[in-house]
This record gives sequence, structure tokens and C-alpha cells, in this order.
Amino acid sequence: MADESVKSEASAQQEKEDGDNGSSQKTESREGENQTVSKRQRKKLLKQQKWEEETDLRKQKRKEKKQQRRQQRHDHHHHHDHQEEEEGEGEAEAQNARKRLRREVTPSSLRLVVDCSFDNLMLKKDVRKLHRQVQRCYAENRRALHPVQFHLTSLGGQLKQSMDEKDKGWVNWKDITITTEHYSEVVAQEELVYLTSDSPNVLEELDHKKAYVIGGLVDHNHHKGITFERAKELGIDHAQLPLSNFVKMNSRKVLAVNHVFEIVLTYLEKSSWQEAFFTVLPQRKGAVAVSQDGTAVQGKEEEDSDSNPDTPDQTEKRTST
Repeated sequence: MADESVKSEASAQQEKEDGDNGSSQKTESREGENQTVSKRQRKKLLKQQKWEEETDLRKQKRKEKKQQRRQQRHDHHHHHDHQEEEEGEGEAEAQNARKRLRREVTPSSLRLVVDCSFDNLMLKKDVRKLHRQVQRCYAENRRALHPVQFHLTSLGGQLKQSMDEKDKGWVNWKDITITTEHYSEVVAQEELVYLTSDSPNVLEELDHKKAYVIGGLVDHNHHKGITFERAKELGIDHAQLPLSNFVKMNSRKVLAVNHVFEIVLTYLEKSSWQEAFFTVLPQRKGAVAVSQDGTAVQGKEEEDSDSNPDTPDQTEKRTST
């Protein structure tokens, strides 16, 4: 009995010790868990603390960015306004220049007549060349400093057909008199002067009371002297431009309609025949200035008529002047 009692006490003691050991292990486990949670919390707290500490810094950065964007917008608007102001000033200056130019334009009372009564003497391709020459005359007169009173007479036949087909806007042309009538029916005979290179009379100056007639003929030298003969038949005055007095030519003195027209316009502006000739005549004519003793002294620089869309093809264009 005594032995059993001792064993029972020993067993109870062992169970107590085992219980104590288990309780101790559980306590240690909980302490470990508490210790782990505590580390995470500490990290979270540190992060939160850092975030709060940097709040002012972030606000300052946002404020600086906002001011920077505002400044950029201001600079852009200022630059744009300045650019618009400059453009506005430039446009105003251009408008003022155009107004000054318009004021400086002084129409001349001189009349230039393109005689289109040779329609039946030309092939269709030549009529088209004449059409381009007439277009050039119109364009040059519109932008001339002293535009002349432009008359287009005896319009009909192939030329009118070409204009209707290729340039329907001709019916709206301004500052030009276009008629189917012959120039002798439009202008008094005593006021007419036919410009023809076959005339023995040399034109020294332009008379603003006169109407100077240019023969609208692309003849390729097939109808030499025809305009001179027509002038004599009608009993009207005739003359040639003073080309030989100022320019030595290496070809016959027959110029395109638009060349004669432009020479007169240039003379009205510059009051110099020589300057007018050398401004207008193409290089292929071999124009060379003539000195007082009659010797050639200066060659004209080459002009590329194809570079100007208003310039008709000068390769074969001719008209008696």
C-alpha cells in the first residue's frame, strides 16, 4: 500500500510538471507572437511617422509645380500675345504699304489698243499664243504704277473661242474695254498711231492724248509689213519704238504684243526708253546697249520667261509692232 501511494504521488508530480511545462511553452509562444506583431506595428508606425514628416515637403513640391505650370502658361500666353501683336503690326504695315501703293498708282490717260483683226491669218496654235500674250498685257496693266486705258478691239473668231475655252473669267476683267468693233470705229482717226517696226517714223516721246495700236498678230515672219500697210490704207499715223537708238538687236525688230505693251508701261514709270527696253526684252533677242557713237557697250542679262507663269512662251511669239 505504501508503494502504491508513493507511485501515485510521483505520477501526480510528473503530471504537474508536464502541465507546467506545457503552460510555459504556450506562454513563450504567445510572447513570440506578441513580439512579431510588435515589429510590424513598429514598421507601420515608422512609415506613418515618415509620411507625416514629409507632408510639408510634398505640399511645398506641389506648390512649386503649380507655380511653375502657371508661369509656363503665362509665358506661353505672353509669347502668343506678343507674336500676335507683332503679326498684327506686320499686317498693319503691309496694309499701309498697300494703301500707299494704291495711292501712288496714277492711271495714265494714254490708250493702248490691241488690234485683233488678224484672226484669219493665224493658225489655232498661234491664236493661243496671242491669247497668252493678251493675258500677260492685262496682268501687267493691272499691277502697273501708271496703268493705261487698255482696249481690245475686233475680238471674235478663233481668239474669242480660245478665251471662252481656256479663260472663262475674261468676261469679268476690269479696267479694260473689249469690243468686236474695229479700232477705227472706236477711236478718232487723228488720235490713232499704229506702232509698227516698218514705219520710217521713230517715236521719241509718248503723247498721252493718243491711242497707240499694237498689231495682235503672231506671224512667224510670214506677214512682214502687214501692219504698216494696214495703217497706210486707213490713213492713220504710224511710228516705231526708238529701239535702234538705244539697243542693238541680233534679230529682226519684231516684238511680241506683251513686250510692246510692257515697254510702254515701263517707259511711263521710268521715263527712260533704254531702261524700258532692257527691263522688258528677253535675252534671246540679244539686246545690247548702244553708246552715243553707235557702238555696242552692254549686254542684257538672261531672263527665263518660263520661270514666270504669267510669261507666255516666247520661243515663237512674234507680232509686228
